[in-house]
Amino acid sequence: MTIFHIAHVSTWDAATARGYYDQSTRDATLAEVGYLHASGADQLASVAEAFYADDPQPLCVLEISRAAVEQAGTRVIDEDGGNGQFYPHIYGRLDPAWVTHVHPATFVNGRFTWGE
Repeated sequence: MTIFHIAHVSTWDAATARGYYDQSTRDATLAEVGYLHASGADQLASVAEAFYADDPQPLCVLEISRAAVEQAGTRVIDEDGGNGQFYPHIYGRLDPAWVTHVHPATFVNGRFTWGE
């Protein structure tokens, strides 16, 4: 199964150089939140439009192999986001090797688009 995470391009680039990614969401780290926020493909647009629409930084979408994350011993738990929808949360740092593709992402006329 594939899961997705919205990231700033600059944060992702720094993570690949460092060897791990630990940004939970737009303005919070793994240390602050306790997990990395992720989504299913069908949830990406609503998440992006709720939390990143006014963000001036370039964005990308990380396509992540859930199986690779779990095989490495990092927990992924689907949890209620408070709106009745369940979102995958990654309980640990993300190894860049678990990311199978990095998609460009942007907003066009207020709608989130990414390289699906």
